Amino acid sequence: MKSVVLLSGRQVPALGQGTWNMGEDPTYRAHEVAALQLGMDQGMTLIDTAEMYADGGSEEVVGEAIAGRRDEAFLVSKVYPHNASRAGVVAACERSLKRLKVEQIDLYLLHWRGSVPLEETLAGFMALQQAGKIGAYGVSNFDLADMREARALPGGGAIAVNQVLYNLAKRGIEWDLLPWSQQQQVPLMAYSPLESNPLEQRAMLDNRSLQTVARRHGATPAQIALAWLLRQDGVIVIPKAANPDHIRQNRAALDYELSAEDLAELDQGYPLPRRHSPLAMR
Repeated sequence: MKSVVLLSGRQVPALGQGTWNMGEDPTYRAHEVAALQLGMDQGMTLIDTAEMYADGGSEEVVGEAIAGRRDEAFLVSKVYPHNASRAGVVAACERSLKRLKVEQIDLYLLHWRGSVPLEETLAGFMALQQAGKIGAYGVSNFDLADMREARALPGGGAIAVNQVLYNLAKRGIEWDLLPWSQQQQVPLMAYSPLESNPLEQRAMLDNRSLQTVARRHGATPAQIALAWLLRQDGVIVIPKAANPDHIRQNRAALDYELSAEDLAELDQGYPLPRRHSPLAMR
């Protein structure tokens, strides 16, 4: 398993698992738990969730999946912006810990920027870290201006990760946020690496250039799309999958090495946008 090094020096898997939409329907719970456990068996031990997902239901699914395997998992969860005050972030974290049935969340993120001053959120994060409730903290859906502002605040230098939308079809961060993050050694966590909207996913995976590269490697288009992200330094990729075959295929994406010819083909099929587009939220 390829790894990415956080500011603390801790190594985490470059390929993890997302849980968006998990926990919404109780009839699928056992299936979702088994999927996450299979992913862990494949080495994808970084699991991302949030208090927003299924109103905490996703965290409960994750808690069940890691029962008896806590030491294997690297847990990432996120706090709502409206819960991110100095006291609110502490209370929200306690609720997440209870749903996850753990004593510490390895990485705790501000889900997106809201009306609460960043100073308050960072103060809450530092308090949680000092109390041993979280191992590290970071942000999500921050653009470059947000990151520079946050990093200049007390505690901002310890921001470990920025989780953003990034995939072959959504490359706007390559203009500024990605190179800055790599220079500052702040890893990016790419969510929706295969798109989340079914129509957008189909459009991305049906792209002729991606199909060509996939045939060249005897791979699926999804595997090549993941390999394209995984090749980059300081990028963690968190696809969501509940199908056992998809989970194994995601893991195998690490085995494909893209050539200069492949990258040129993909650049032609998914050109970098001319101007930076606003970050999407999820």
